[in-house]
Amino acid sequence: MPTAYDFAVFIGRFQPFHSGHLKVVQEGLSRAEKLIVLIGSAWQPRNTRNPWTHQEREAMIRDCLSESQNARLLCLPLMDSPYNDEIWVRNVQSSVQGLVTAHYTTPHRAATIALIGHHKDQTGFYLNLFPQWHSISVDNHQQISATPLRETYFTGEPKAAIQQFITEEKLPESTGAYLVNFAENNTGYQQVRDEIQFITRYQQAWAAAPYAPTFVTVDAVVVQSGHVLLIERRANPGKGLWALPGGFLDPGERLLDACIRELREETKLKVPTTVLKGSVKRQSVYDDPHRSARGRTITHGVYIELEPNSALPKVKGSDDAKHARWIPLSELDPMHMFEDHYFIIQDMLGAV
Repeated sequence: MPTAYDFAVFIGRFQPFHSGHLKVVQEGLSRAEKLIVLIGSAWQPRNTRNPWTHQEREAMIRDCLSESQNARLLCLPLMDSPYNDEIWVRNVQSSVQGLVTAHYTTPHRAATIALIGHHKDQTGFYLNLFPQWHSISVDNHQQISATPLRETYFTGEPKAAIQQFITEEKLPESTGAYLVNFAENNTGYQQVRDEIQFITRYQQAWAAAPYAPTFVTVDAVVVQSGHVLLIERRANPGKGLWALPGGFLDPGERLLDACIRELREETKLKVPTTVLKGSVKRQSVYDDPHRSARGRTITHGVYIELEPNSALPKVKGSDDAKHARWIPLSELDPMHMFEDHYFIIQDMLGAV
């Protein structure tokens, strides 16, 4: 059967790749010469919401397809931009355009492109962001959601959970085999499992609350001479990841005062308070609903730009920080950054 489009585009997180995703992939391959899969939430450290790298998720996808289907599949990682939808849209457009330019050779005719997906929930909002492309809507197979699959896999006995999902046709068999191997042979499984257990204990402390609490935190983006001050987290969540100095607001405390207090507690930064307050360039609220696995957490970022100096102030990790360090802005790596702190820094600096 002739295909209707030159390219179909499917955007998703695939954490993990399940049977609902496979139905969309199969429909895309039946409707287009080539299928472009953009794998979202790429370049992030393993965490409870994103346990698998984009390379691992691509492997799950390709394991479900035949050799001829894989020859028509193009995969690219797609980084999140939680505080700037326009940048995210631009990244999608440029990724697709790059692949189309590289793989479309028909002269004298523009390539036909269709965005494929299903309006299962708020994550399907992107289907309305690309009016220049055609749209293919696919029914959500069994209304499958990756979240309960992921939670059961990491909190129960993984082999039993996977077999149940395969029996219920929620997981392709090849994905099940991949996940069994991951649980048995990859240290990432235990890392995520440990973090989930920590989060569960943490949330139990609030179980008696009449409604789910909303936490208020502060984070300091301190920049000097092209370096940003970060701490290495001592414990879960995010043990071993680099983070902005910050923490929870104390009762009766103003936001800026809390930010400076946490900054000093975690880094021992010896810069006078008057200088820190006088160096504040910007304050902003960061409220992505999924930014923290601990629960709904809204943080207030404070951008402090210190006067350039060839000698950076001495710092030392303390309190919740294992280490404190000035890191060149060019060396920031989102795969080693806690929660959305990489994106907060980029937003504060005006890069996204």
